[in-house]
Amino acid sequence: MANSPQAKKRARQNEKRFAVNKARRSRIRTFLRKAEEAIASGDKDAAAEAVRAAQPELMRGVTKGVYHKNTAARKISRLTARVKALG
Repeated sequence: MANSPQAKKRARQNEKRFAVNKARRSRIRTFLRKAEEAIASGDKDAAAEAVRAAQPELMRGVTKGVYHKNTAARKISRLTARVKALG
């Protein structure tokens, strides 16, 4: 348990940050799931739109420190490749 005032403050800050990051990660996963479902449905237009909506959310997660840049790039790349393959 945190004993010093500094450690107590850091513990409070960590809890707040965890809650913010958790919400942000959940939001990003929702966008990714919608894109996955649109791809699975086979509708290319809907899938492309869902991926376009997911891209800025993923990159915002990168700037906020929730995801690594390469992770987001890989996810976007794989989603766009799957949309392109729908033909």
